[in-house]
Amino acid sequence: MALTNRALTNRVAADGSLHAVAARGTMMGNRGGRLHDPETRTLGRARWRSRAWICCVLEFRGRRRKVMGPGYTELFFLDEVTAIAAGHRPCYECRRADALRYREAWQRAQGLPSPPSAPEMDRQLHDQRIRERTRLSLRDLETLPDGAMARLGETILARREGRWLTWSFDGYRPAEPDALACPPDSPAELLTPPASVAVLTAGYAPLWHDSADSPNRT
Repeated sequence: MALTNRALTNRVAADGSLHAVAARGTMMGNRGGRLHDPETRTLGRARWRSRAWICCVLEFRGRRRKVMGPGYTELFFLDEVTAIAAGHRPCYECRRADALRYREAWQRAQGLPSPPSAPEMDRQLHDQRIRERTRLSLRDLETLPDGAMARLGETILARREGRWLTWSFDGYRPAEPDALACPPDSPAELLTPPASVAVLTAGYAPLWHDSADSPNRT
């Protein structure tokens, strides 16, 4: 895939917002269509074109695209953990095995008699994306599964092996003790949609950026 050195407004934060930053991350995706003007390569007002928000690999079958060209708007994520927090799910074309694992975990989590269709999952995820975010106490945060993300104050946190990492566009670092030095009843925002939190709890293991496993992580 052909990338550009220009910082375009197509980098997705863990809260789903779009930013212009230089770092590209390790995964891409889209929100069902074109969100930009292909001549100016700038975003319009829309932030999605359908409920199908997907997370893809950077390269697939040698396909090459002009980023923010005439087709859909390519969005970039630090990793799959970030994409899931932002409300995306694995793509059925370029990540079919992961998409099936995600679907199986969704079925287990919700006790469904048969696997859900992609549109069924998309409807539930989109409903949760447009709602007010779930508020959690610090006690609640400790019950979240690996791969779930939350915002406490101005800090975005990711749960990893029972610990917390601080998220940024460039990667993860160990959360500072002060990041969680709040009264136990201090509210935090759950960023990962509840349906995907249930998927993570049911055993789906998302892809992490290498910095999450840095030897400096304590």
